[in-house]
Amino acid sequence: MEVIGTTIDDAAGEAFDKAAKMIGIDYPGGPRLDKYAELGNPHKFKFAKPKVTNLDFSFSGLKTSILYNIRDWKKEDERFVENHFNDLCASIRHTIVDILMNKLEMASKQTGIKEIAIAGGVSANSELRRRLKEKETEGWKVHIPKFEYCTDNAAMVAIAGKYSFDNKIFSNQRIAADPKLPW
Repeated sequence: MEVIGTTIDDAAGEAFDKAAKMIGIDYPGGPRLDKYAELGNPHKFKFAKPKVTNLDFSFSGLKTSILYNIRDWKKEDERFVENHFNDLCASIRHTIVDILMNKLEMASKQTGIKEIAIAGGVSANSELRRRLKEKETEGWKVHIPKFEYCTDNAAMVAIAGKYSFDNKIFSNQRIAADPKLPW
């Protein structure tokens, strides 16, 4: 396995959850935002996309764009979010999925790999699943887990911790987390 891209700041799932919070959806917001997005126009609102040219991901700028746009729109209409709720959800979802799909397409072109698998909480997103399935007409072989297996990565870490605990595998208090641990 070779890592060809990673997140340089915030992950897609965090972008979904934080954007959802900005418009009043409780945590975890990603799944609820996805549900409301089905009722909206994904092209109604535009948000800034990152200008990262390699295969890395960045969502911090998008979150800022969403925040500032909503702030500005609310100056004109204090009920803006309520009046455009489904369209906001659809536009946010569409933007995040666009970013993910653009990186996947770029990676496929650079590597020649057309067999794609997804995992984690964002793999439950209905637009991402649809758009990946559409790529099969271009020769991609797509592996999408059943919905019940699309759990948040934090849940996967928690279950690994539970199994370690059950098997009495412990560490001492001197251990420290290293978010930049190399592969």
